[in-house]
Amino acid sequence: MATRITVDPVTRIEGHLRIDCEVDGGKVTNAWSSGQMWRGIELILQGRDPRDAWVFTQRICGVCTTVHAVVSVRAVENALQLEVPLNAQYIRNLIIGAHCVHDHIVHFYHLSALDWVDIVSALQADPAATAKLASTLSDWPRNTVQELTAVQTRLRSLVESGQLGIFANGYWGHPAMKLPPEVNLLAAAHYLQALEYQRIANQVVAILGSKTPHIQNLAVGGVANPINLDSQSPLTLERLYHIKSLIDQLGDFVRQVYIPDVAAVGAFYADWTGYGSGVTNYLSVPEMPLDTRGTQFELPGGYIPGGDLEAFRPISGFQDAFFEEGVAESSKHAWYESGKGALHPYDGETVPEYTDFQDVGKYSWVKAPSFLGERAQVGPLANVLCMAAAGHEPTTRYLDQVVSTASRLAGIQIPLTALHSTIGRHAARAIRCAVIYESLQNQWQLLMDNIGSGDYETFNRPVFPKGEQRGFGFHEAPRGVLSHWVVIRDGKIANYQAVVPSTWNAGPRDEDDALGPYEASLLDNPVADPERPLEVLRTVHSFDPCLACAIHMVDGEQQPIVQVKAL
Repeated sequence: MATRITVDPVTRIEGHLRIDCEVDGGKVTNAWSSGQMWRGIELILQGRDPRDAWVFTQRICGVCTTVHAVVSVRAVENALQLEVPLNAQYIRNLIIGAHCVHDHIVHFYHLSALDWVDIVSALQADPAATAKLASTLSDWPRNTVQELTAVQTRLRSLVESGQLGIFANGYWGHPAMKLPPEVNLLAAAHYLQALEYQRIANQVVAILGSKTPHIQNLAVGGVANPINLDSQSPLTLERLYHIKSLIDQLGDFVRQVYIPDVAAVGAFYADWTGYGSGVTNYLSVPEMPLDTRGTQFELPGGYIPGGDLEAFRPISGFQDAFFEEGVAESSKHAWYESGKGALHPYDGETVPEYTDFQDVGKYSWVKAPSFLGERAQVGPLANVLCMAAAGHEPTTRYLDQVVSTASRLAGIQIPLTALHSTIGRHAARAIRCAVIYESLQNQWQLLMDNIGSGDYETFNRPVFPKGEQRGFGFHEAPRGVLSHWVVIRDGKIANYQAVVPSTWNAGPRDEDDALGPYEASLLDNPVADPERPLEVLRTVHSFDPCLACAIHMVDGEQQPIVQVKAL
């Protein structure tokens, strides 16, 4: 007889997510993914000036702020057929690249690593043996006996105090935990070091964006960063070279710590390459535009149906009708008015219709997107597979490195098809992080070379004609394809829809009752202990959920929800 498991809320994510599973014979046989907040940002934007939309949309989330700001201005620029100066493109690229590296580091170490790492077990490790093991993985200078001993001492003091602090509420001792004590200690040390390096990535965003979260430098038509190599107030040589030093520090951590750690975890949990594939239609978009119109990109994107890399079809740029015409959203199983079928985002509606949780009816505030009428998985796995299919050299290089290292540590040859899995999503995220680091280096040099040529332009003033204009903007965000869709009438927003990565992945069943990527990926996952469903969290966390982006909340009675007091 099937056992019903409800995990509500799923923690170590952004936003409020509920996962329901039916477990029979130690495996998941059915699943429901439910967003627990109402989505309403589209209604807030109706009637507003399109130039202001990016300020509102980046408040969708306190984590994914930069990505919504960038995509919003891209959508309006697309509607106006507005060119963006090269300097503005490069500055935007540096911001989104640094934000992406920050996001990927935080996801692996601080949001999902504790699904695989047993912190308490690290107390049994030999720091000298841990340092020796670490030396076989990389030349990271902080893998010393002294630093590892200090980390173990800090962990012991936490455990002996009876309060695990940031490591509280983990499933320590769970039978699905497989890492040896030395690997657990190494991972714990890198968890703490990652706190430092995610901060370094955020410094790049703050310098170029004026602050973070919620950058302040964007504008429809470019950026508000004046370039003057002699003055101390705008973007100067001193600041540009400081950004370069920060990028270099990030590269050291990504290549010498993140990549080896993911390969090691993948080797010890090689059996998890057999779980979590789910939807294998992969959607990704090109990123890092290299011209003023968004027709050339450093990083490719496209669509892979059914996991077949040979069937890859590229998406060429910001004007590509293949992407524009392929997206639709269904509300059949979402708490909105429905009955009109899957709607294109230009015609999208956001009218709430709450019915309580219905297994075969409506059960989520998240809509169900589709591409060419099919469900699609988005995120680093989709992105890496699409870039590999496109022959992108840095992607194939890091992909080969991760797979070969994991195969050597596991003592078996891990095939490329192993990426279609829970552990494969983590591997792809590390690969993408390394690729983005190299892109940051290149974008910095492109900006410097363009400034050196005498081009200081950063803004092209928009003009709004009479009548209606429609436009879309997309971005390969840390969690996958993000797109904003705007309809402008006589200079005001008539309709606005955001189709975000966690809408693609966390969406409920669609118009044809096909499961969403979260739901499909959970089928056949093992569950050793229904009271401690660690395996369910492993697969859900591998997507890096951000439900604050997928949905939004409003209190119609305007009652206080929370009060925070600074002491």
